[in-house]
Amino acid sequence: MQIAIVVYPGFTALDSIGPYEVLQRLPDAEIRFVWHEPGPIVADSGVLLVGATHSFDETPSPDLLLVPGGMTSMEHARDEKLLDWVRRVHATSTWTASVCSGSLILAAAGLLDGRRATSHWLMLPALRPFGVDPVGDERIVHEGKIVTAAGVSAGIDLGLWLVGELAGRAQAEAIQLVIEYDPQPPFDSGHVSKASAAAKARATKQLGKESVQLHQILPTVQLLWTASIQRVRARSARKH
Repeated sequence: MQIAIVVYPGFTALDSIGPYEVLQRLPDAEIRFVWHEPGPIVADSGVLLVGATHSFDETPSPDLLLVPGGMTSMEHARDEKLLDWVRRVHATSTWTASVCSGSLILAAAGLLDGRRATSHWLMLPALRPFGVDPVGDERIVHEGKIVTAAGVSAGIDLGLWLVGELAGRAQAEAIQLVIEYDPQPPFDSGHVSKASAAAKARATKQLGKESVQLHQILPTVQLLWTASIQRVRARSARKH
C-alpha cells in the first residue's frame, strides 16, 4: 500500500509524524513524503527538517493521501499545482485524509463541499466559506472515503483509525501497544470545551503571534475572500 504524506514549508511536524509512526507499521506500507520536488522541508518551528522523498509527478496514484496542517496551510491552499494533484489523487485513492488545518487544503481543492469535516479548533470557521459543515466536537470525522482529524495530536488517533479500517482492529490495537499510546495528560485542557477562558486567550494569542511571524495574515485573507466570492457567484449563477 502506497501512502503519500504531503509535507510543505511551515507544516506542523506532529501532524505528519504522528500518523506516520502508526501507518509505517502496516506490513505492506510504502511511505512517501511528497512535495513539488524531493528535498529538505522546514517545519513551522523553523529548525526541524523533514525530507520530501518524492515529487507530485512521481506519485500519481497513492492508495492513501494524508495532508497535514500547519501555520502555512492557508498559504499552500492557494497552490494550484498542489490542489490539482490532490484532486487527481483523490479520484483514485482508497482514503483521503487530513490532520488539523490540512482540511483547509482539501476544502480549497473542492473535496469537502457539502460535507462535514473537522480541523484545529481555531480554524473551524475558515471551513464555512468552502461550503463545509465544520464539526468541533468530534476528533475524527468520516465522510465517505474522506477522513478529517482535529488538531495536531489527533493525527495519531487518525492513524490508528485508518489502520483499523485497512488491517482490522487487532492490528490497530497491536500498533497502539507497540507505540504505547495511552494518553494520560497532566492537564485537562485539550479541547475548547474543557479549557479555561484564560487558556483559550493565551492559546489564541500564541497562535496569532506565530501566524504574524510566518507572514500568514495576507494569505489567509486572500484565501477566504476568494472562497467567499466564488460561493456568492455560484449561488447567483444558479438563480439565473
